[in-house]
Amino acid sequence: MLLQVITVSTRQGRQGHAVATWFTDFARQHSQFEIEPVDLAEVALPLFDEARHPRLGQYEHEHTKAWSAIVNRADAFVFVTPEYNYSTPPSLINALDYLFQEWAFKPAGFVSYGGMSGGLRSVQTAKLTLTSLRVMPIPEGVALPMFNQHISKETGVFDPGSQFDQAGIAMLTALHRWAEALKTLRVTASA
Repeated sequence: MLLQVITVSTRQGRQGHAVATWFTDFARQHSQFEIEPVDLAEVALPLFDEARHPRLGQYEHEHTKAWSAIVNRADAFVFVTPEYNYSTPPSLINALDYLFQEWAFKPAGFVSYGGMSGGLRSVQTAKLTLTSLRVMPIPEGVALPMFNQHISKETGVFDPGSQFDQAGIAMLTALHRWAEALKTLRVTASA
């Protein structure tokens, strides 16, 4: 079972990559998944530019075909996301909008980060979009308030200690259970 840990922020000077690196290492130690990090900055999708609706899967552009292959091979997702203006970053919405069938019948969890809210408003708004793509956003997640206090000024490494371990393990356990349960639907849908 493949879990993709997707770094959502694409802006220069972002700190989300440090959070995603921490969680990727954590997931490798505490989950039953094979882990694949995916960085939306490296995927580099332009603003949605396909002529046909994504549900048809008739992609014209190589960047869409490459993105389709990445998402299609996953069994579950963890989105590592900040909160922008009380909502989801446009990079995530754009990446979600590019595809349709590739997302279906897979669970998703969130590692959110920010100030006092820990990015939770981003998660809440992203869940609305995910459900329309037939993704199961699970309730378990990891919210990291005041996350920048855990980034080393010298190394840039994010290390919150063990205070979020229990939440991370609970999310990974739930993701695996959902991914196993939804496997039949994924196989049936692809047949």
